Amino acid sequence: MIALARKYRPKRFADLIVQDHVATALRGAVAQGRVAHGYLFAGPRGVGKTTAARILAMALNCEQRSAGGEPCGVCDSCSRIWTGAANLDVVELDAASNRGVDDARDLRERAMYAASTDTSSKVYIVDEAHMLTREAWNALLKILEEPPPRVVFVFATTEPQKIANTAAPILSRLQRFDFRRIGPHAIVTRLKQVVELEQLRVDDDALHLIARSANGGMRDALSLLDQVLSFGEGPVTAARVREILGLVPDEVYREMLRAIVEHDAGAMFPLVERLLEAGADLGEFVNGAAETLRALLLVGVGGQPEGVTEGLLAVIRQYAPQLPPADIVRLLTILSESEERLSRSANTRLLVEVLLLRWAMLDRTVELSEVLEALGKEEGGKGKGNAAAPSPPVQSPPPYPPPYPPPGQKLEPTLANVRSVWSAVVADARTRSPMLGSLLAEAEVIAVDGRMISLRPGNAGHTEGLDRQRETIAQSLGRYVAEAPRVKIAAPETGTAPTPSERPERMTEERATAERLKTLRAKDPTLSAAVDALDLELLE
Repeated sequence: MIALARKYRPKRFADLIVQDHVATALRGAVAQGRVAHGYLFAGPRGVGKTTAARILAMALNCEQRSAGGEPCGVCDSCSRIWTGAANLDVVELDAASNRGVDDARDLRERAMYAASTDTSSKVYIVDEAHMLTREAWNALLKILEEPPPRVVFVFATTEPQKIANTAAPILSRLQRFDFRRIGPHAIVTRLKQVVELEQLRVDDDALHLIARSANGGMRDALSLLDQVLSFGEGPVTAARVREILGLVPDEVYREMLRAIVEHDAGAMFPLVERLLEAGADLGEFVNGAAETLRALLLVGVGGQPEGVTEGLLAVIRQYAPQLPPADIVRLLTILSESEERLSRSANTRLLVEVLLLRWAMLDRTVELSEVLEALGKEEGGKGKGNAAAPSPPVQSPPPYPPPYPPPGQKLEPTLANVRSVWSAVVADARTRSPMLGSLLAEAEVIAVDGRMISLRPGNAGHTEGLDRQRETIAQSLGRYVAEAPRVKIAAPETGTAPTPSERPERMTEERATAERLKTLRAKDPTLSAAVDALDLELLE
């Protein structure tokens, strides 16, 4: 019995899945007689690189080729090329086992001989071309530059960057085509065609699982289908596919989402234990968890996930209303921060448990408008039936614009002028660096001597940070003060230096952020009340 991957290998350019850009170009080149002497087919494994090379060889040597450049696929020449049988005009080489300079010289000498007939072409298909040595590429360089008539070289590789590093001059002598990964939807469609032709009974969920496991390769998908079919009789179900391929059941992801939604951190340890007892790969589980969260995010923003089984889709629709997209993004961010450690850790179990615990313990994001609306309703409810006159609303003082200079003009560098625009300078510096803006907000302009402007830090621990940013401060001042000011950082007032036990911390990004949020709460009493009442965490 022929394997499905071989039996349903495409015989025409039109049969190549997802590679329309390659099929159209090659078919047109054959039809117009403009076939190049050398090609480089690059792309992931199992997406049709070697198949496209064989179809090109079939088209060049087919006696019944169509006017559009398609081979017939049934003549003796096409059959021999498609099956990989011995052929004088089409030679396939594996560069992994024929990678040396002697092999390249032998190939070069064989290419000098004419084709078997006056109308046929000699085609050399070199698979895994990135395995060729630098010396082998150098031996082929001349014949690729000036090839004999009706000789075509096709190099297929999954790692074109290695060829660029080993033999960069070769690339300029080849036409390059990049093959794309095949999406799950296209793989499932093709698998359904094969299942129908083979008269098999396979559930749609099983096909989706196979397509997801194929990772973009059609050949891998057909091989996995063959593998699943060999394990017993009867219809192929999703449970059977999971058992044979070692995939994590949907119920595990259902339990994971439940624990995240309900903040049930204690359920994560039995979950990991269950996976280990079943012999599941924790890395595969984490990848599946990422795909589940991605599908959940798609549903949350109004999209429709592809490649998901009906069972998992039902789980996603169940928990989508309880996990807002903003929370899912934060969960995925935590995952991305842990991926590198997971890939190189000797204790994967511990890292997976910590990841799941962080997910379960993560606080939920609440929109500020919803909080204020809820507080407003609460205040309105309290006011009903209360005879006391309502207290007047807290009004913030009217804003007074600082005495900025008119457009196109700058102020003279005097102490009064610099102090009058200091708030604008702080705001300008804050747009460049939030931490610098926080330092300047606490600093004081103490003297102006000509172009020299002296600043006193608000804290002894800020001196070093301000001193390093003198040029930036001068640029901000220069927007409002004439004569290109210079900045001097004065020493803190005598007697204000803190004792070792009370020495202030250095200003950091985290501390600057905390100070800005503190200022925000001080300016908005309603926001501050909402944070205290509902135990919220402000996020920038």
